[in-house]
Amino acid sequence: MAWDTERTKQLLLDAATWEFCDHGMAGARIDRIAERAGVNKERIYQYFGKKSELFGIVLERQLAAVMEAVSIEGTGIEAITSYTGRVFDYHTGNPALARLTFWEGLECEQPTAPAARAAAADSKVARLQAALPTLGDTDARELLLTILTLVDGWQVLGTMDHVYTGTVIRDDARNARRRAAVVAAVEAYTRTLV
Repeated sequence: MAWDTERTKQLLLDAATWEFCDHGMAGARIDRIAERAGVNKERIYQYFGKKSELFGIVLERQLAAVMEAVSIEGTGIEAITSYTGRVFDYHTGNPALARLTFWEGLECEQPTAPAARAAAADSKVARLQAALPTLGDTDARELLLTILTLVDGWQVLGTMDHVYTGTVIRDDARNARRRAAVVAAVEAYTRTLV
């Protein structure tokens, strides 16, 4: 029977995603990734190289997925608030990217895959400016950073949630309230820029 290389790679990438989400790059263990995937750990090195390279591949996949899934559509402030809400929804259903980027920020001196990410950021900035033509480059970049930090913070700062609200429950009602707060904050900030 022929070895299904693509399936094996997918199993390893899926296992690595959750290992890195749970433990960061420094705490992640190749042995656990291999065990979770049901694959010999030598395949990891064969397909992806060292652990830091695997982390980069995992993060790039997550970034590509959100770029494909959530786009900025329409014009005006409504386009920005709609995008914010849809990014929030995406990250609520797919928290891996937020967790990975927080680990990256804590553990890495430089961003992973900087050229590809800069190109993706430039694309988003251009789309923000198309939605709001009076928005300058610097303001568009700050707006995008604001959207993403507000959205991602909800996914990774559960202990702060517990401290300030006394609960860790993240049901649909809590998510809806947090989504509304994030969208309102982005709308208010965007109005100061146009």
